[in-house]
Amino acid sequence: MTSGASRRIRDMLIASILDGELLPGQRIRQEALAEEYGVSRVPVREALHMLEREGLVTLVQNTGAWVTALTQDECIEIYEIRERVEPLLLRNSMQNLDDSVFDRLEELNAQMIAARDSPNEFMRLDWEFHWLTYSGAEPSFLLSMVKRLWNVTQAYRREFVQHQDGTAQHLTHSEHLLIIESLRRLDSADAGEAIASHIRRTRKSLVTRPEIFDLDGSASSLEH
Repeated sequence: MTSGASRRIRDMLIASILDGELLPGQRIRQEALAEEYGVSRVPVREALHMLEREGLVTLVQNTGAWVTALTQDECIEIYEIRERVEPLLLRNSMQNLDDSVFDRLEELNAQMIAARDSPNEFMRLDWEFHWLTYSGAEPSFLLSMVKRLWNVTQAYRREFVQHQDGTAQHLTHSEHLLIIESLRRLDSADAGEAIASHIRRTRKSLVTRPEIFDLDGSASSLEH
Protein backbone atom coordinates (compact mmCIF):
# COMPACT_ATOMS: atom_id res chain seq x y z
CA MET A 1 0.00 0.00 0.00
CA THR A 2 1.41 3.40 -1.00
CA SER A 3 2.09 5.69 1.96
CA GLY A 4 1.31 9.37 2.31
CA ALA A 5 5.05 10.08 2.48
CA SER A 6 5.55 8.32 -0.85
CA ARG A 7 2.86 10.42 -2.49
CA ARG A 8 4.33 13.66 -1.10
CA ILE A 9 7.78 12.78 -2.41
CA ARG A 10 6.29 11.78 -5.77
CA ASP A 11 4.39 15.07 -6.04
CA MET A 12 7.49 17.10 -5.17
CA LEU A 13 9.58 15.31 -7.76
CA ILE A 14 6.90 15.64 -10.45
CA ALA A 15 6.78 19.41 -9.88
CA SER A 16 10.59 19.66 -9.96
CA ILE A 17 10.84 17.68 -13.20
CA LEU A 18 7.94 19.29 -15.04
CA ASP A 19 9.03 22.79 -13.95
CA GLY A 20 12.57 22.17 -15.18
CA GLU A 21 14.30 22.25 -11.80
CA LEU A 22 15.54 18.72 -12.46
CA LEU A 23 16.99 18.13 -15.93
CA PRO A 24 17.01 14.99 -18.09
CA GLY A 25 19.84 12.73 -17.01
CA GLN A 26 20.10 14.23 -13.52
CA ARG A 27 20.58 11.71 -10.74
CA ILE A 28 18.07 11.54 -7.90
CA ARG A 29 19.71 10.39 -4.69
CA GLN A 30 17.44 8.38 -2.45
CA GLU A 31 19.40 9.11 0.72
CA ALA A 32 19.11 12.89 0.17
CA LEU A 33 15.33 12.66 -0.22
CA ALA A 34 14.99 10.39 2.81
CA GLU A 35 16.98 12.86 4.91
CA GLU A 36 15.00 15.87 3.68
CA TYR A 37 11.64 14.29 4.48
CA GLY A 38 12.75 12.55 7.65
CA VAL A 39 11.68 9.13 6.38
CA SER A 40 13.29 5.81 5.63
CA ARG A 41 14.30 4.95 2.10
CA VAL A 42 11.21 2.73 1.69
CA PRO A 43 8.74 5.53 0.82
CA VAL A 44 11.41 7.13 -1.36
CA ARG A 45 11.75 3.91 -3.36
CA GLU A 46 7.95 3.69 -3.63
CA ALA A 47 7.80 7.24 -4.99
CA LEU A 48 10.52 6.54 -7.55
CA HIS A 49 8.75 3.41 -8.75
CA MET A 50 5.56 5.44 -9.22
CA LEU A 51 7.50 7.98 -11.27
CA GLU A 52 9.08 5.24 -13.34
CA ARG A 53 5.61 4.02 -14.30
CA GLU A 54 4.73 7.58 -15.30
CA GLY A 55 7.80 7.86 -17.52
CA LEU A 56 9.54 10.59 -15.54
CA VAL A 57 12.29 8.54 -13.89
CA THR A 58 14.57 5.78 -15.10
CA LEU A 59 15.62 3.20 -12.51
CA VAL A 60 18.69 1.05 -12.97
CA GLN A 61 18.80 -1.96 -10.66
CA ASN A 62 21.49 -1.73 -7.96
CA THR A 63 22.67 1.58 -9.44
CA GLY A 64 20.18 4.40 -8.87
CA ALA A 65 17.53 6.70 -10.32
CA TRP A 66 17.78 9.39 -12.98
CA VAL A 67 15.41 11.84 -14.58
CA THR A 68 14.44 10.23 -17.89
CA ALA A 69 16.40 11.55 -20.88
CA LEU A 70 15.65 11.14 -24.58
CA THR A 71 17.63 11.32 -27.78
CA GLN A 72 16.33 13.42 -30.66
CA ASP A 73 15.21 10.28 -32.51
CA GLU A 74 13.36 8.97 -29.46
CA CYS A 75 11.55 12.28 -28.95
CA ILE A 76 10.54 12.47 -32.61
CA GLU A 77 9.26 8.89 -32.43
CA ILE A 78 7.14 9.82 -29.41
CA TYR A 79 5.65 12.72 -31.37
CA GLU A 80 4.85 10.34 -34.22
CA ILE A 81 2.98 8.13 -31.76
CA ARG A 82 1.16 11.11 -30.27
CA GLU A 83 0.17 12.28 -33.72
CA ARG A 84 -1.66 8.99 -34.24
CA VAL A 85 -3.18 8.29 -30.83
CA GLU A 86 -4.22 11.70 -29.51
CA PRO A 87 -6.93 12.14 -32.17
CA LEU A 88 -8.46 8.94 -30.78
CA LEU A 89 -8.21 10.22 -27.21
CA LEU A 90 -9.79 13.51 -28.24
CA ARG A 91 -12.63 11.67 -29.94
CA ASN A 92 -13.22 9.63 -26.78
CA SER A 93 -13.28 12.82 -24.71
CA MET A 94 -15.25 15.31 -26.79
CA GLN A 95 -18.72 13.84 -26.28
CA ASN A 96 -18.40 14.55 -22.55
CA LEU A 97 -17.30 18.19 -22.88
CA ASP A 98 -19.68 21.14 -22.66
CA ASP A 99 -19.80 24.86 -23.35
CA SER A 100 -18.16 25.71 -20.04
CA VAL A 101 -15.11 23.68 -21.12
CA PHE A 102 -15.01 25.33 -24.55
CA ASP A 103 -15.23 28.78 -22.94
CA ARG A 104 -12.34 27.91 -20.62
CA LEU A 105 -10.28 26.69 -23.57
CA GLU A 106 -10.76 30.07 -25.25
CA GLU A 107 -9.68 31.82 -22.04
CA LEU A 108 -6.58 29.68 -21.83
CA ASN A 109 -5.65 30.38 -25.42
CA ALA A 110 -6.00 34.12 -24.81
CA GLN A 111 -3.84 33.81 -21.70
CA MET A 112 -1.19 31.97 -23.71
CA ILE A 113 -1.06 34.87 -26.14
CA ALA A 114 -0.49 37.24 -23.21
CA ALA A 115 2.19 34.90 -21.81
CA ARG A 116 4.26 34.78 -25.00
CA ASP A 117 7.28 36.28 -23.16
CA SER A 118 6.97 33.90 -20.20
CA PRO A 119 7.79 30.33 -21.34
CA ASN A 120 7.06 28.73 -17.97
CA GLU A 121 3.63 30.34 -17.76
CA PHE A 122 2.95 29.38 -21.36
CA MET A 123 3.88 25.77 -20.60
CA ARG A 124 1.51 25.68 -17.62
CA LEU A 125 -1.35 27.10 -19.65
CA ASP A 126 -0.65 24.85 -22.63
CA TRP A 127 -0.67 21.76 -20.38
CA GLU A 128 -4.00 22.82 -18.88
CA PHE A 129 -5.43 23.52 -22.36
CA HIS A 130 -4.66 20.13 -23.85
CA TRP A 131 -5.52 18.09 -20.79
CA LEU A 132 -8.81 19.93 -20.50
CA THR A 133 -9.63 18.76 -24.03
CA TYR A 134 -8.95 15.21 -22.85
CA SER A 135 -10.80 15.58 -19.54
CA GLY A 136 -13.96 13.90 -20.87
CA ALA A 137 -12.16 10.64 -21.59
CA GLU A 138 -12.75 7.71 -19.25
CA PRO A 139 -9.70 6.24 -17.48
CA SER A 140 -8.04 3.87 -19.91
CA PHE A 141 -4.76 2.45 -21.14
CA LEU A 142 -4.81 5.09 -23.90
CA LEU A 143 -5.19 7.95 -21.43
CA SER A 144 -2.35 6.62 -19.26
CA MET A 145 -0.12 6.13 -22.28
CA VAL A 146 -0.64 9.65 -23.57
CA LYS A 147 0.07 11.11 -20.12
CA ARG A 148 3.33 9.15 -20.02
CA LEU A 149 4.32 10.39 -23.49
CA TRP A 150 3.68 13.98 -22.39
CA ASN A 151 5.64 13.51 -19.17
CA VAL A 152 8.75 12.12 -20.79
CA THR A 153 8.97 14.92 -23.38
CA GLN A 154 8.17 17.85 -21.08
CA ALA A 155 11.75 19.09 -20.69
CA TYR A 156 12.25 19.18 -24.44
CA ARG A 157 8.94 20.94 -25.06
CA ARG A 158 10.03 23.62 -22.59
CA GLU A 159 13.32 24.13 -24.39
CA PHE A 160 11.48 24.25 -27.72
CA VAL A 161 8.98 26.84 -26.47
CA GLN A 162 11.74 29.06 -25.09
CA HIS A 163 13.12 29.51 -28.59
CA GLN A 164 9.87 29.94 -30.54
CA ASP A 165 9.61 33.04 -32.69
CA GLY A 166 6.50 35.16 -33.17
CA THR A 167 5.40 33.28 -36.27
CA ALA A 168 5.49 29.93 -34.48
CA GLN A 169 3.58 31.37 -31.51
CA HIS A 170 0.90 32.72 -33.82
CA LEU A 171 0.54 29.30 -35.48
CA THR A 172 0.16 27.64 -32.10
CA HIS A 173 -2.68 29.94 -31.09
CA SER A 174 -4.38 29.54 -34.48
CA GLU A 175 -4.18 25.75 -34.18
CA HIS A 176 -5.68 25.93 -30.70
CA LEU A 177 -8.61 27.92 -32.10
CA LEU A 178 -9.16 25.26 -34.77
CA ILE A 179 -9.26 22.59 -32.06
CA ILE A 180 -11.79 24.58 -30.02
CA GLU A 181 -13.99 25.31 -33.02
CA SER A 182 -14.14 21.67 -34.10
CA LEU A 183 -14.90 20.57 -30.52
CA ARG A 184 -17.79 23.03 -30.33
CA ARG A 185 -19.21 21.43 -33.48
CA LEU A 186 -18.58 17.93 -32.08
CA ASP A 187 -16.80 17.16 -35.33
CA SER A 188 -14.48 14.30 -34.43
CA ALA A 189 -12.85 14.16 -37.88
CA ASP A 190 -11.92 17.85 -37.88
CA ALA A 191 -10.88 17.78 -34.22
CA GLY A 192 -8.67 14.76 -34.87
CA GLU A 193 -7.00 16.40 -37.86
CA ALA A 194 -6.54 19.66 -35.92
CA ILE A 195 -4.70 18.00 -33.04
CA ALA A 196 -2.71 15.74 -35.38
CA SER A 197 -1.60 18.75 -37.44
CA HIS A 198 -0.70 20.63 -34.25
CA ILE A 199 1.54 17.78 -33.08
CA ARG A 200 2.95 17.20 -36.58
CA ARG A 201 4.19 20.77 -36.91
CA THR A 202 6.14 20.49 -33.66
CA ARG A 203 7.54 17.11 -34.69
CA LYS A 204 8.84 18.53 -37.96
CA SER A 205 10.39 21.47 -36.13
CA LEU A 206 12.17 19.14 -33.71
CA VAL A 207 13.95 17.52 -36.65
CA THR A 208 15.71 20.82 -37.30
CA ARG A 209 16.54 21.56 -33.65
CA PRO A 210 19.16 19.03 -32.42
CA GLU A 211 20.49 21.55 -29.89
CA ILE A 212 17.33 21.07 -27.83
CA PHE A 213 18.60 17.63 -26.90
CA ASP A 214 21.84 18.94 -25.43
CA LEU A 215 20.04 19.27 -22.09
CA ASP A 216 22.16 17.36 -19.62
CA GLY A 217 21.69 17.09 -15.91
CA SER A 218 24.15 14.22 -15.60
CA ALA A 219 26.72 16.46 -13.95
CA SER A 220 24.24 17.30 -11.21
CA SER A 221 22.44 15.23 -8.62
CA LEU A 222 19.64 15.93 -6.20
CA GLU A 223 21.56 16.99 -3.13
CA HIS A 224 20.20 18.88 -0.14
